[in-house]
Amino acid sequence: MNSPVRRSLEIDFFRGLVLIVIAIDHIPGSVLSHVMLHSYAYCDAAEVFVFLGGYASAAAYTGIEAHRGKPAANRRFLRRAWEIYRAYLLTALLILLSGAALTRLRVDSPFLADTGWARFLHHPLGLLADVALLKQQPYLSAVLPMYVCFALSVPAIVPLAERTPSTVLFASLALWFCGPWLAGALPAPADGGWAFNPVAWQLMFVFGVLCRVHPASNAFQASRTGQWLTALALVVALTLAFIKLFVDTQPAPGYMKQNLASLRIVSFVAVAWLAAQAVRLQWVRTLAERLPGVVMAGRQGVVCFVGGAVVSIAVDAATRLAHGLALWPFRLLGDIAAIGLLLALAKLAHDRKAPRARSAPLRPAAVPARAVGDERSGRGER
Repeated sequence: MNSPVRRSLEIDFFRGLVLIVIAIDHIPGSVLSHVMLHSYAYCDAAEVFVFLGGYASAAAYTGIEAHRGKPAANRRFLRRAWEIYRAYLLTALLILLSGAALTRLRVDSPFLADTGWARFLHHPLGLLADVALLKQQPYLSAVLPMYVCFALSVPAIVPLAERTPSTVLFASLALWFCGPWLAGALPAPADGGWAFNPVAWQLMFVFGVLCRVHPASNAFQASRTGQWLTALALVVALTLAFIKLFVDTQPAPGYMKQNLASLRIVSFVAVAWLAAQAVRLQWVRTLAERLPGVVMAGRQGVVCFVGGAVVSIAVDAATRLAHGLALWPFRLLGDIAAIGLLLALAKLAHDRKAPRARSAPLRPAAVPARAVGDERSGRGER
């Protein structure tokens, strides 16, 4: 039976929410960042973003493969890698220009040192070459080279995950364990390593792939075993929240995020299982239907990520220029402005793509019977 490949409303909602959270979390004076995931868990929006990337990539690959064959699916992800690389170059350029603006306006912002502008003034061609070769990754652009690696790996990972998921899982765990040592083979940024080590973070991406091609059924989640897992996840999440809020109140060392520390994995798995229950009970769908702007942001992921990087810098600069850092209502207004700008950017990107989508010939895509069944039963929404 042929039917168009369906997007998951819940996945798009989570993606849009995560993109907003990433922008908010990177505004130094943000008020809302104090209630985001990183404040009460040992994981943050980065884990969710990478996991959802794996889930969405597996869904896209299997859908294209079913309708147009494996070669077409492989070509699509080669193009996707190139698109992400171009988005990385654009993000790096915009961040460099942001550094120029901060310097021109004499804004004393913590972003300035991370934009790479000071080095660009002394060695412009050397910096641009290092950016192109991934040796220098200005600020928030640093997550995108990791995504280039993941997009290139999808044609190998997804078919293998469908056939032998245990092999993929154990191989991914082995790579994650060796990640800190294998990272030495990557192009070396000037600061000593990639902000996100892809050899370690591939584990989170693989988790997303596996949850898409081998989802836990609603029946299992609602079973006695599923209920025990839910209770365990709740205990783990609450325990880690207590520790984070009242015991370990100092920021964790950077290497814990760079190489995806095991504590971050445990924390994410607990939160993800609880989120899966909210999806199963239709709570997330209800919320998504009431917040279509967030869903639209999730469907314009690359645009909103690139825009979010600039928005974070712009809102911080505006707050500092207005001398509003000492006033929490002013900083809260900055958060609201950042959210509004991202939602407006998502709508603009959607409206620009809509005419092209309408003029394109209809090409119905077949979804594997298993995937269609998963969507109808909710199994594919984990």
